[in-house]
Amino acid sequence: MNSLTSRSKKYFSVTSVLALAMQANVAFAADEAMAEANYDVQSEIIVTGEKDGYVAISSAGLKTGTALLDTPQTVSAVTREQLDDQALQDIGDILRYTPGTSIGQGEGNRDQITIRGQNTTADFFVDGIRDDVQYFRPLYNLERVEIHKGPNAMIFGRGGGGGVINRVTKSPISNENFGAATASVDSFGAFYLSGDVNAAIADNAALRINGLYEEFNNHRDFFDGRRIAINPTIGAELSDQSRILLSYEYVDDDRSVDRGNPAELRAANNICSFANPCGPLEGFRDTFFGFDGVNKTTLQAHILKLRVEHDFSDTLSFNATTLYAHYDKLYRNVYPVDAILADPVNGPLVDSITLDGYNDTTDRENFITQGNLVWAGETGSIGHTLLLGYEIGQQKSANARKDILFAASNDDRITIPLTDPIARPAYSFPAFTRNRASNLKFYSLYLQDQISIGDHFEIVGGIRYDSFDIDVNDIQNAVRLNRKDDKFSPRVGLIFKPQENISIYTSYAKSFLPRSGDQFLTLTPTVGNTLGTVDLEPESFDNYEIGAKWDITPGLSLTTALFRLDRDNQATLLDNQGNTTLSGSRTEGFEIQLVGRLTDKLQVNAGYSYLDGQQRNSATVAGQDLKLFQVPEHMASLWTKYDFTDRFSAGLGITHQSSQFARNDNSVRIPAFTRVDAALYYRVNEQFKIQFNVENLFDETYFPSVHNNDNITTGEPINGRLTATFGF
Repeated sequence: MNSLTSRSKKYFSVTSVLALAMQANVAFAADEAMAEANYDVQSEIIVTGEKDGYVAISSAGLKTGTALLDTPQTVSAVTREQLDDQALQDIGDILRYTPGTSIGQGEGNRDQITIRGQNTTADFFVDGIRDDVQYFRPLYNLERVEIHKGPNAMIFGRGGGGGVINRVTKSPISNENFGAATASVDSFGAFYLSGDVNAAIADNAALRINGLYEEFNNHRDFFDGRRIAINPTIGAELSDQSRILLSYEYVDDDRSVDRGNPAELRAANNICSFANPCGPLEGFRDTFFGFDGVNKTTLQAHILKLRVEHDFSDTLSFNATTLYAHYDKLYRNVYPVDAILADPVNGPLVDSITLDGYNDTTDRENFITQGNLVWAGETGSIGHTLLLGYEIGQQKSANARKDILFAASNDDRITIPLTDPIARPAYSFPAFTRNRASNLKFYSLYLQDQISIGDHFEIVGGIRYDSFDIDVNDIQNAVRLNRKDDKFSPRVGLIFKPQENISIYTSYAKSFLPRSGDQFLTLTPTVGNTLGTVDLEPESFDNYEIGAKWDITPGLSLTTALFRLDRDNQATLLDNQGNTTLSGSRTEGFEIQLVGRLTDKLQVNAGYSYLDGQQRNSATVAGQDLKLFQVPEHMASLWTKYDFTDRFSAGLGITHQSSQFARNDNSVRIPAFTRVDAALYYRVNEQFKIQFNVENLFDETYFPSVHNNDNITTGEPINGRLTATFGF
């Protein structure tokens, strides 16, 4: 049973103290202070604490600081220590070592992921608040990343059909002054500089500033760019009962857009099919199938957060977070559509490639406020942790697109000889093909109770009501559309604890996705025999799960789960005329993960998942249901770090991913691969540490991610990264 009685008075967020405790390899100067800090695992706040090492204590999954052991769903958490040990740079790097998840290419301009067979560009959160614009999220200011698997609408709201990713940011620590600076460079010349400084500005207040500057490079021709980010955060204890935190983040990202290689069409019939699937175009690992200087994406993001907390008593508390964010994004690209190889007998005499492209802009403002009232107490012999919450928000978006026009073809596509580098025909972006503005207003109410019955049984039950009201102004077609949905999202979990460190659970959860999609672009009217979306009910997601969790030791945890996730009421394209039907999918799977310290010297993060993703109620081929796209059947990963001495350590990582289909037509198959990573660490003294990470140690040729049949990312060859960290 949770308790709110031991909240630290040193600063409003007990987990802010722990954020640094697990960063011994970053802020060495704070080690002694952190060792003396005490904390309460049960404290309720969005940002929760974590243990030293790779094991996290709790997550945002119930909004009550509940231990992961008592959370009836699968949650994978990657701590700051593991992020630093593996020199992980983005969300995609993290998911390579997370069972049940795979990486999408995101058209070279955004984070795009698949969790339990559900592809998304928007199910991202920061400190429990929605962060749904399409961009690459930096990791410089985080204490950990949480991957919540299965539908999560009861806690996080709409979407999240397969799961959500929540980034937990660092917070200030009062009465402490410390800092760290990091410099890193890799074999391709990409580098970054980052800093983390905490300063006490009063007995009960502190300022923390995290900053990042990085420049991009890789094995592809003409790829470059840079990113700047800064995140100052100030926090204060206003009284023994009240705390406040104010945070501002600025991100400026300017980089090349690389949409990878096309599929390799067979020249005899120029067709890839379910019966005879194609593979990626090989032999062009480094070739950039775009135009240098044209293929680029820029983002300027301003994110302001205010959080207040108040304890009415030892058992009753309230917290509220308000976020205002503005995102200004440009995305411009030329990309391959298909490649046809020469066949003098049955086909063309020369290799050729077809190109397409467009220019896309997005401007979005998010205003979201969320509040949670938490009571922990008892009714007779039954314990309760009761959560009553609300969320209110408005999101204004403007999106416009201009297709490319090639002068030679007078079309948005052109076929040219396949050369390295590719030719650059004359082009322009003359006219809008899409110009839309949307205004979304939503509010939510949710109620949840965590019930403890004796020492061995717990019940988690909750329900959320969402009102989702969107107006779309289709400026291009002079059409205004509106859709309003009112949905209930239930969640229930039963937990049996045969002993304090073991839980066995079963759970059910439901989520929904409005017809306007996760980026508010797909709302369309019904025209003729084409099925529009404005009159359709939201898509639904139902997850059934059985799992077990075992804290083998305080620093070593084992989790495993069996699940079935059904997606229904999904609009599926039937033909080239835009006719659609309603269909769905089913993903059944198993996953297991072991995280933590096997010994005092050896840490491990090992995972495996089996996913069987099938399309349902849609077109079949040869009487067989098609497989879900970008869902490898088998994924396995292992990362280990061994401390040979107090100064010298080594790490080894292995990831394996079985083959996957690029798109739902199952006509292009991406081959399986196994990649090996390694690392060496040397602590020069208490303030200075260096490390050398090697990715793709055996120079494997592989294709790690994909967007569709003709946008397939090529994996980097062997790459070394040298990192030095100085604490003060």
